[in-house]
Amino acid sequence: MSATPRRAPKAGIHPDPTAPRRTSRAGIHPDPTAPRRAPRAGIHPDPTKSWLRRAWPLVRAHRALLITSLTLSFVGLIVQVQIPDLVRIGIDRALVDRADGLEKYVWLIAGLAIAQGVINFLARLYLLRTAYEMEYDLRNLVFTHLMRMSYGFYDRVQSGELISRATSDIRAVQMYLAFGPSILVQCTIAGIAFALMVSINAPLAVVAMLTMPVIAVLGVRMRKAIFPVSWLIQARLAGVATVVDENIQGVRIVKAFAAEKRQIDTLARAADGVRWAYTTDARIRSRWMPVMDNLPRLGLALVLLVGGLMVLDGHATVGTIVAFNSYVLMLQPPFRMLGMIIMMGQRAAASAQRIYDILDTPTELNDPAEPVVPQPRGDVLFAGVRFAYPDGTLGLDGLDLHVRPGETVALVGATGSGKSTVARLAARFYDADAGRVLIDGADVRDYPLATLRDRVGIVPDEPFLFSISLHDNIAFGHPAATREQVIAAAVAAGADGFIGELPEGYDTVVGERGYTLSGGQRQRVAIARALLVNPPVLILDDATSAVDVRVEHEIHEALRDLMRDRTTIVVAHRLATIGLADRVVLIENGQAVATGTHTELLATEPRYGRVLATEVHA
Repeated sequence: MSATPRRAPKAGIHPDPTAPRRTSRAGIHPDPTAPRRAPRAGIHPDPTKSWLRRAWPLVRAHRALLITSLTLSFVGLIVQVQIPDLVRIGIDRALVDRADGLEKYVWLIAGLAIAQGVINFLARLYLLRTAYEMEYDLRNLVFTHLMRMSYGFYDRVQSGELISRATSDIRAVQMYLAFGPSILVQCTIAGIAFALMVSINAPLAVVAMLTMPVIAVLGVRMRKAIFPVSWLIQARLAGVATVVDENIQGVRIVKAFAAEKRQIDTLARAADGVRWAYTTDARIRSRWMPVMDNLPRLGLALVLLVGGLMVLDGHATVGTIVAFNSYVLMLQPPFRMLGMIIMMGQRAAASAQRIYDILDTPTELNDPAEPVVPQPRGDVLFAGVRFAYPDGTLGLDGLDLHVRPGETVALVGATGSGKSTVARLAARFYDADAGRVLIDGADVRDYPLATLRDRVGIVPDEPFLFSISLHDNIAFGHPAATREQVIAAAVAAGADGFIGELPEGYDTVVGERGYTLSGGQRQRVAIARALLVNPPVLILDDATSAVDVRVEHEIHEALRDLMRDRTTIVVAHRLATIGLADRVVLIENGQAVATGTHTELLATEPRYGRVLATEVHA
């Protein structure tokens, strides 16, 4: 079956870049180096509780601001409901009975209106502060948890899903937690207005409220209809985020295969799914909201009818009818807000569950209860290590490998033999399924994670650079490093030469993922970044594949000259790299099947020769 053709957008953005555009009046935080404020509270850990009860600690932590805002809102409502009563008294006494001056009531009403405006301004200000404080805390909770997750978690979850949950889902929850209570307070105006109407004319008050029970029933039914659609909307927004993220990250591959149109179609289909979900949501709202909005107007008609008859019979005054008209009109916004809070609640419930899915995922790698920190020597030992990736792919199968302090070992093997897995387990990106990985005689699971990763520096085969200066990229693992230390690390990695030729040198800001640099330049910067931390164990996971043999030789010579006692493990795909190693280990099917010098293995191990012929290059 052929795919539905993509509908082109009906309009675009004005092409004139000189056209006036609105700018924000807000500035940047005056001190970007200010320490981060820790979240004031977290989410209740019990997954059996309702989403609101789990979010309660977060709300409670900001209760002072929230209560201040709600109190001011309530006072503003009290002031607001006094105005129709003053109008009633003014009409009856000043216009009908001619017993009082009209000016007094005009000034009183104007004063109440000004007071209400000031109170509402302050209430809104505190409410928005509460909302953004809770959003800050929730966003930090989610991001902090994401930073604790292991590689295995990111192997399973799409980045677009995480971006969506850390942005739009958090905003949906924040809106409900902050504005929900405010809307409920606004809805109390119905009760206050009803109390005043009863004090003025009880029978007419009952007539005005006849439609309200119907609105409550309709609200419950609309809530049930909206919930599944709200969940679908958030899920499909995450799908769009995934498509956008993958295509931005892989834009060079998209362009290399001239796949722009196909990827635009993919995004259009994802966006069409979002459009359908939003349209369904709008259809549900359009079915219920007009009825909920207009039932109070029916109450207004009943007030005019019954109240008019009561005025003719002498049981009510003209001022009472005018006041009741105002009170009935006051009932409309609260009940419109009631529908709004129902929709916000359903969307927030769906978003909260998606956020809790992240927060409830346990961190697979944690610091030990009783950490050990032995003297750093650079001794690495794999003892009977077995490991399989989350998808079932076998990485290591009983690996036994010992790298002595100060030794340089080259790991050679066919693609998929487990060479890169050695690096990932040594730094404890994953935990071994069986066996032990020891650094300096201690199991890596007994180290604090930060200490372990200070001792084991890894330069991956696909180096990642941030969109910051080259200085900051090199100093990423050691932010307090001086310019002299950064330069020394760059010299050791063979990066100082090309950095010095750049217009701004070490202050040059690299582009997204460092793609303004060549592959070899990126790898040299990544090596410098690892060297600056000065780890006793350095693992180069095919990290010199994008540099020429001469530069690779210079890098290794610099390492030997500057740090002779460093333990270095090199995943090798070049004969030049193998020649620089003190010892070569042949990895096959996740096991170390042979070890020795390059010459010894070439003479005694046929499997080594076959790997050289197919996998290793000059």
